[in-house]
Amino acid sequence: MTYAYDPELLAFAESAPDLLVDGVEAGRITLNALQTQTNGAADLSGVIIEDHVAPGPEGAPGVPVRIYRPANQTRTVSALLQIHGGGFVMGSLDGEQSRCLALCNNLGIVVVSVDYRLAPETAYPGPLEDCYAALQWTVDQAKNLNIDKARLGVLGFSAGGCLAAALALLTRDRSGPMLCFQYLGMPITDDRLNSPSMQQFLDTPIWNRPTAELCWQHYLQPAYNLGADDVPAYAAPARAVDLSGLPRAYVSTMEFDPLRDEGIHYALRLLHAGVSVELHSYSGTFHGSGMAADAAVSQQEGREMMAVLIRGLHIS
Repeated sequence: MTYAYDPELLAFAESAPDLLVDGVEAGRITLNALQTQTNGAADLSGVIIEDHVAPGPEGAPGVPVRIYRPANQTRTVSALLQIHGGGFVMGSLDGEQSRCLALCNNLGIVVVSVDYRLAPETAYPGPLEDCYAALQWTVDQAKNLNIDKARLGVLGFSAGGCLAAALALLTRDRSGPMLCFQYLGMPITDDRLNSPSMQQFLDTPIWNRPTAELCWQHYLQPAYNLGADDVPAYAAPARAVDLSGLPRAYVSTMEFDPLRDEGIHYALRLLHAGVSVELHSYSGTFHGSGMAADAAVSQQEGREMMAVLIRGLHIS
């Protein structure tokens, strides 16, 4: 199928690989190579980077986290729990380093990046429980990290957006650490795969319906079947009945992304539940097109991310 991509994204769209066509392990290697290209230009100056291990969920190993702190930090600042993408089966701390450095440098905040366990080796709820454990650790370490617990948000793209939305639901329902903001970038939200965009975009770059089916199966099985009635809302946030009482949100979607409609629908449901939401659907884009960092629309997305986080995290 032919898509009206932004002209600056055409070359990347034509060269972007089908990440999982050769299996999960090959997909992990390919995504890592793509992200390494982006990280190569990352500015390490002005940021202190530390690796820690947070206590894991009961009966599970510790959760690796990577802390990014401003080198000149002299006061209490806002903080962001960063959850990487990768379709639940790919992604790593290293792959998100460029974004975390930019967030720390540009906003003067502490960023805590989570290395949750991946499917299919660890299916739901393991990855989400790892994120919850990392959130608890961040709050417990607030004094040591010099962060304001009242200005703590969560950010994730793609599968990271799913885990971020699910984490907001989980910590609300457990009366756990309070989040002030959730940034959901092109989020995965619904395993039922029945939206118009999911049914239409079968061959788009990076993410398409066949890829979505495979990733959801890896994430849910063996406990749950894709699209079954008993899939919990903490796995697929679109299934949540009650979205009230959740933190303020920003949701972005890409025009030619199978996830577009479920992201828009989730944002509308948040609004209907009384949650303040900003929603932006970027024209001419596709899932992961932001990796074409020089394109004007990618730079626009980056500027808007910083602007909404300044408001959402109450950065002065």
